[in-house]
Amino acid sequence: MLQNPSTKYRAFAPVRLTDRTWPNVVITKPPVWCSVDLRDGNQALIEPMDIDRKVQMFEQLVKIGFKEIEVGFPSASQVEFDFMRKLIEENRIPDDVTVQVLTQAREHLIRRTFESLQGAPRAIVHLYNATAPVMRRVVLNMSEDEIVELAVTNAQMFKDIAAENPSTKWTFQYSPEMYSDTELEFSKRVIDAVTDVWQPTPENKCIINLPTTVEHSTPNIFADMVEWTGRNIKRRDSVVISVHPHNDRGTGTAAAELSLMAGADRLEGCLFGNGERTGNLDVVNVALNMYIQGVNPGLDFSNIDDIRATVEHCNQLPVHPRHPYVGELVYTSFSGSHQDAIKKAFADRKEGDIWDMPYLPIDPKDLGRSYEAVIRVNSQSGKGGIAYLLESEYGLQLPRRLQIEFSQVVQREMDISGKELSAAALWELFQREYGVNTVKAPQYRLSEADGVVSMTAEVEVAGRKHVLESQGTGPIDAFVQALSAAVGRNVRVLNYSEHAIGEGANAKAIAYVELRVDDGQVCYGVGVDANIVSASLRAIISGVQRVPSAAEEVATA
Repeated sequence: MLQNPSTKYRAFAPVRLTDRTWPNVVITKPPVWCSVDLRDGNQALIEPMDIDRKVQMFEQLVKIGFKEIEVGFPSASQVEFDFMRKLIEENRIPDDVTVQVLTQAREHLIRRTFESLQGAPRAIVHLYNATAPVMRRVVLNMSEDEIVELAVTNAQMFKDIAAENPSTKWTFQYSPEMYSDTELEFSKRVIDAVTDVWQPTPENKCIINLPTTVEHSTPNIFADMVEWTGRNIKRRDSVVISVHPHNDRGTGTAAAELSLMAGADRLEGCLFGNGERTGNLDVVNVALNMYIQGVNPGLDFSNIDDIRATVEHCNQLPVHPRHPYVGELVYTSFSGSHQDAIKKAFADRKEGDIWDMPYLPIDPKDLGRSYEAVIRVNSQSGKGGIAYLLESEYGLQLPRRLQIEFSQVVQREMDISGKELSAAALWELFQREYGVNTVKAPQYRLSEADGVVSMTAEVEVAGRKHVLESQGTGPIDAFVQALSAAVGRNVRVLNYSEHAIGEGANAKAIAYVELRVDDGQVCYGVGVDANIVSASLRAIISGVQRVPSAAEEVATA
């Protein structure tokens, strides 16, 4: 890289629109959306779609709710032409959808394009020619006057051919290609010359499309360009201003949103931002940005994973796991502090509340996602995330100190494996650590007289069987006293809680008992059983077995 890049690259000049109004505008309604997945997106693929994939993509776009769809470049290849004919001849275009096609400003291409549209009930025909100085000088070798004449001649051809086919409702669209690099005064001159030919009216508008063919400026400058153009072109009330951002600077979404604030009426883009180089405008991103501001975008992404699967199949390209709103990991928190905040916010949230959740700008369920992937556990995770997964997937409501204790167990496991732990893996580790499936249920008998509970029980602790007899204020008190005497250890219950897991005939009780053993170590035991007393006794045995005796510690040392 150059130490002084200004010797090779020049900064984009500002528009100096000192009375700009767009910074104070709030987006309150969606634009007219036009998908260009089947044209601009398709031409950017390593292997362009065949007709079957094109049909799948078209049907998905219709299902999402696009009313304008650029379906191809019919003069570019036979596949493109045949696809257009297939849609028309097989009546695949819904009554409320208008197809759009693109053509360069060349006579034989224009005629071939109109030929592909024979019999279409409605169509947008999109004309473009390059206008930027570098294109005029290096590629086309044409003066400004010659560029204007090229646009005017072909605009007239559009009008003449359309008049020969009055059964189709025609809409004309013009793009000064590389508008983002063209002098604003010259852009206005070309646009006005085209609309002079087409003579649009408020009842029969034309579309003027302003592309950031290559992103060079910050999006605020592009917004200034759009506002300037909207103020200065002729026939503004008869023109739909459309923008077509690319993403070379990574600011395509911002350019689109600021353009809407600056007066644009229409956006062209692709699902998930596919397109030339770094991609086109990501329509999903902009639409869902509106959604989380309380604006209905008019597009339906309530089955976002199905849409992603279709797009990945048709494009033969993966969607990045960190892609906004749709990526596999975008609703996932691994950080312990994030997980703890999310868990607490979910616990506090009531149905019908305004969505106000830490680290989750949108409710994943609105897009057909479950909460399963919101929290995932790796070495960066904390107790909150672990507790959330065990509760959401298995119904466990771990006491806070048990959360802390088990998180240390999980951390040790993560230090060894270095891998993410799924909810299933956490549950398996939890069961193993607390002997949920290995602690045998004690056989016991209870009786009560004058408020005193008498118990006899047969238990197995650490592989040794014991017969217990004792009395206490309740089953747990009686059991702990007898167990302490039998195993020669001082066991005290510090905290106890229980709840049901499962439903109906399959419901069980789970008990959490915090114990202090030998006036030293404090630990939890966990027990699960169909009977609440049995679950409690199993939890006590679980805790006692987890604390090694002094003799065992010496032997281990």
